Amino acid sequence: MSSPVSVTILGKEYQVASPDEEKDALIASAQLLHNNMEQIRSTGKIVGLDRIAVMAALNLAHDLISLQNNDDGMEDVNKSILQMKDKVSVFLEEVRQLEL
Repeated sequence: MSSPVSVTILGKEYQVASPDEEKDALIASAQLLHNNMEQIRSTGKIVGLDRIAVMAALNLAHDLISLQNNDDGMEDVNKSILQMKDKVSVFLEEVRQLEL
């Protein structure tokens, strides 16, 4: 079943339709994007939400391509997955605390 999920990125709330089994992944993805955009914005070098979003998308796409092309492929992928899992776990715990 698909249901709307509310995510906040740089202070703006978005409603995104998502299958129930992908809700946690969507929330984690939104948090990753938010963090990346916040980091770009904090440098002060790029102004405008649309430009920040494009730079964040380019950074994330570059990270993905780098992982796919890396000679040490699986080791780096496993490290990245574990790091993402840790970040997602921390974020989900924060969300659960807010819901209480």
